[in-house]
Amino acid sequence: MTSHSVCEHRIIGGVTKPSSRIERRKAELRQEIIDTSFVLFAERGYHATGIADIASELGIGHGTFYRYFANKRDIIDHVIDDLAARIIDTLGTDNAPDAAATLQEYRAQVDRIGGALNQIFLQDRRVAQMLLFQATGIDTELTMRLYGLLDTADALTAGYLEHGVELGYLRADLDTRNTARAVTGMILAAIVHGLRDPDENAVEDLSQAIRRLLIDGVRKD
Repeated sequence: MTSHSVCEHRIIGGVTKPSSRIERRKAELRQEIIDTSFVLFAERGYHATGIADIASELGIGHGTFYRYFANKRDIIDHVIDDLAARIIDTLGTDNAPDAAATLQEYRAQVDRIGGALNQIFLQDRRVAQMLLFQATGIDTELTMRLYGLLDTADALTAGYLEHGVELGYLRADLDTRNTARAVTGMILAAIVHGLRDPDENAVEDLSQAIRRLLIDGVRKD
């Protein structure tokens, strides 16, 4: 097995712990296929990377690959599914759109969500690089799926803003729909800057600036 097979950060997080040694090994090999594929996608490009390249890099047969994934496109879908699940998990309970009852609670909520999103998107930068810079060139279906994720992000953010307006701690005249779109744009820009400059202090400073806008820019005077 090559050095590409084991990565410092895993692309997939929050996987249920397998109950047996065989199941653990299957989960590990599945993860190794994902990690190695993303290394090769980054080095050679998605279209230039074949199943044979991935299998050869791992020292496994084609048949072993196909026991875990239907094709290399299936790997991208798997990563997107996991990413969406982790974001949804972050927005549960205390971080749900209707959880904050005061501006102070909203401020704490924004801080928690901002920190969690930084971790999700920047702990393994290959995921963000693939989704932002390569995925839309793979096929129309994947492009539309990413647009759908943007629409979902806009709708979720609008839900937080609408709740704040309803409870009176955010401005009554707030255009929640377009403000939500602006917030999504800021988050995407922050991810791009984080990819370009991985300095943790710079990433946190930018994140803090966005959080201040999400509070001071929309709170009730």
